[in-house]
Amino acid sequence: MQTTATVPASEPATATRAVPVPAGRAFSWLLLVGGLLGLAASAVLTFDKLRMLENPGYRPGCSINPVISCGSVMRTAQASAFGFPNPLIGLVAFGALAAVGAGLLSGAAHRRWFWLGLQAGTAFGLGFVIWLISQALYEIGALCPYCMVVWAVVGPLFWYTLLHNLRTGVLPAPRGLTAALTRYHWAAPALWYLGIALLVLNRFWYYWRTLI
Repeated sequence: MQTTATVPASEPATATRAVPVPAGRAFSWLLLVGGLLGLAASAVLTFDKLRMLENPGYRPGCSINPVISCGSVMRTAQASAFGFPNPLIGLVAFGALAAVGAGLLSGAAHRRWFWLGLQAGTAFGLGFVIWLISQALYEIGALCPYCMVVWAVVGPLFWYTLLHNLRTGVLPAPRGLTAALTRYHWAAPALWYLGIALLVLNRFWYYWRTLI
């Protein structure tokens, strides 16, 4: 998936001036679809968390076995890292991303400060997800399928926001580097998914091999 932005042929792609910066349709669709997926996962997790608060014995539908167990994850302190359930962050953040994507598809363009804010937000999301992955694998010892949907979405959202900002000049970088990253844009998401898969396979190999 490539991110593109329309700029006059006589001018380099730059966002140094205070003018709105448009976004390509592929990137806009990524924000919309990724935001909706993350929003749906966050909504399910929020619903299950509320049910667990009402009834401590409630068993979420995604608690399938000792490894795939949403309930085990949602009862931990890590599931409320900031003092309230993590899915509430997802409801706000992914809802906003979906709205941004819909707006871009409708022809909206935003100024440099907006794209820098989006970059900072996706960077925070990526860092938070990396921490959550480490906690799920090495502290909690269980996986939540809906949490993994969020893992799958956040990595590409950060990466393609970065590519968009590099291509449009929101973030300055050598043209050669930007061209190389754009040409092999698929590599980073592929490594993200491969890395998660290998970590999960290795951490719970003792269980997976009993299924073979």
